[in-house]
Amino acid sequence: MKVIVDLCVVPIGVGVNLAPYIAACERVLLEAGLKVQLHPNGTAIEGEWAPVFRAIEACHTAVHGMGCPRIYTTVKVNTRTDRDQTLEDKVASVEALLQGMPEGGH
Repeated sequence: MKVIVDLCVVPIGVGVNLAPYIAACERVLLEAGLKVQLHPNGTAIEGEWAPVFRAIEACHTAVHGMGCPRIYTTVKVNTRTDRDQTLEDKVASVEALLQGMPEGGH
């Protein structure tokens, strides 16, 4: 089953600079061959269910391996059976509506 996931991995007990841990997780996702889109509060992931969730587990393994004692992760999962939809499709549908909207939103 194809899935689009929004992943937010929060290392706990490692200070305030989380970028090295997030970069490690991004490497794991990319090495898994998944389509990813990093954003300020997490990562959007597109792929098949099993590889996506194996990669999320591998992110935890990698971050713990860097000495992080605790990780808090949120995962939002989106699946569809009526049609294929990509990360770009989801964004494009909203952007198309915004193009027709007058400035200020009214």
